[in-house]
Amino acid sequence: MPSTVPPSATPPLPGSAAVADACARIARIDAVAARHIVRHDGCAVHWRIWGTGAPLVLLHGGHGSWVHWIANVEVLAARRQVIAPDMPGFGDSDNLSLLPHDAGRADALLAQLEAGLDALLPGGVPFDLAAFSFGGAIAGRLAARLPRVRQLLLLGSGGHGARRRQTAPLVDWRLPDPQARREALSRNLGAFMLANYRGDDALALEVHERSCLATRFRSKAISQAGQLPQVLADFGRPIRMAWGGHDVTAEPHEAAALLGAGQPGRTLDVVPDAGHWVQYERAEAVNELLLRWLGV
Repeated sequence: MPSTVPPSATPPLPGSAAVADACARIARIDAVAARHIVRHDGCAVHWRIWGTGAPLVLLHGGHGSWVHWIANVEVLAARRQVIAPDMPGFGDSDNLSLLPHDAGRADALLAQLEAGLDALLPGGVPFDLAAFSFGGAIAGRLAARLPRVRQLLLLGSGGHGARRRQTAPLVDWRLPDPQARREALSRNLGAFMLANYRGDDALALEVHERSCLATRFRSKAISQAGQLPQVLADFGRPIRMAWGGHDVTAEPHEAAALLGAGQPGRTLDVVPDAGHWVQYERAEAVNELLLRWLGV
């Protein structure tokens, strides 16, 4: 496996010019999105839309937001209409009015997503559904409930129930000092998200910090519950799966086997030299893969 920043080390942080460039890139992509706020059951969920064509919905991971797709939106929106929410309790969206470990949180989150999709894609318009990490555990349940989901595209999906391969522990990043917080978040990027992280990727760190600071939803238990194989057991539409070859959250072939890889319409791709945040770390390869899955 490629070396990562040791959790005990202090990785070099990006310089101010690199941080400014990263912020400018996020702002530029955000500025061309059509912004929508859908209110349902007292909760306001923020959605962004780019491009035109057949709809493709993107769900982010835990401790994430729409910016988990920062390296993919522009390429995908050149071919499709790309729709990305900040799920409830993440990013710009309101949190759910439930306790952090309430057993009904997943269903309440799904209800919010369904309300948003009904508002943005009325009349039962079909769409493709792609999801990353924790988003995969949610997307599988959503797809099973909505016949208009044409196919399910899972990247580094959670919810599979297979063994995890994480060896480096995460460190507490909830620190009052901004420098110390960024150092902790940078170490965690190397321990969990990226196989080749060296500490100098300003965009990755900016995305990670913004998303972590805005997260109020507890996603870990849902990601690790292992319910997705059962949820998708009778799912009759295509399921395309990909993991980075060095993803610490799963051994790709084991996780894919639990999700039915090899059955008609269920495929696995392993992206070499990539970690968990595969669509960022190997953006060009994953963008090509997604476009191939989508047939465009």
